[in-house]
Amino acid sequence: MSTSAQPALQRPVTQFYDWRSYRCAYELWPASESGQQSEQQSEQQSEQPPILLVHPIGVGLSRRFWDRWIAAWRKAHPNQAIYNPDLLGCGESPMPRLAYQSQDWAEQLAHLIGLIQQPVILLVQGASLPIAIELIQAHPKLVKALVLSGPPAWKLITQATPVWQQQLAWKLFDSPLGLGFYQYAKRRQFIQSFSVRQLFASAADVDAEWLDQLTTDGQVNASRHAVFSFLAGFWRRDYSPILAQLTVPTLVVLGDTASSISRTSAAETPSQRMADYLQHWPQAEGKQIPGRNLLPYESTQAFVAAMLPFVQAL
Repeated sequence: MSTSAQPALQRPVTQFYDWRSYRCAYELWPASESGQQSEQQSEQQSEQPPILLVHPIGVGLSRRFWDRWIAAWRKAHPNQAIYNPDLLGCGESPMPRLAYQSQDWAEQLAHLIGLIQQPVILLVQGASLPIAIELIQAHPKLVKALVLSGPPAWKLITQATPVWQQQLAWKLFDSPLGLGFYQYAKRRQFIQSFSVRQLFASAADVDAEWLDQLTTDGQVNASRHAVFSFLAGFWRRDYSPILAQLTVPTLVVLGDTASSISRTSAAETPSQRMADYLQHWPQAEGKQIPGRNLLPYESTQAFVAAMLPFVQAL
């Protein structure tokens, strides 16, 4: 599998919006305007909901995770607006010392959608899925459709981590011991080793672009609060009662070598994971493509090809 880098993006200027007491960052990629389209085509494209991206949480991760996907998507489907925000605690958004909850990030995105003033297609990477679930539960009219890229094992979103365990883990992370661990985890060698062992299908795909971005952005020590909130398991709860009532059209895209960082789900196959989602998630359809856990990055073209018919049919 090849992860050949996309041509350098001419990124839009970072924009900001106020949410609670924070000045949160995002990029807007507006729909391309072409004078060669028919009036009917232009009307159809203008009716397409924008895509709102939800990046994963981890050392050095931010909205930059989506750069490859954005370049490929705009080439294949240029006439659709894309909103690419940094979640609180990541990228260019503020990084307060908080135990971040999925509900917090969901409300942040709900506020942004309110500014967009129309429902969106949510494209969610990995274990950021609970953010989307919380958003849809609290504000169902804000989400037109949902695309899940490499969602976590079904057990991870239907079996809660005890609150005492989450709080204990957070206390350990939010200490000098945690800061010491972060100094270790943000090293290039650790990021490369972890990416090979847990994230990518091929070690060759853990390239300089990936390592440079995460190593550089991971140097900001304040970004550890979001990472440790994730590691403490604040996103882990039993979402099965909510999921059983979802009516939003959903596309589940899994890699054919998808794996889990959870020991309890280590023996699960990608086909078993897909079967769980399609059995328990109403209005869901699924596709498997080459890759492991970071499909928009490691299998960009295949991911775009899998997602395009779903979006065009909305």
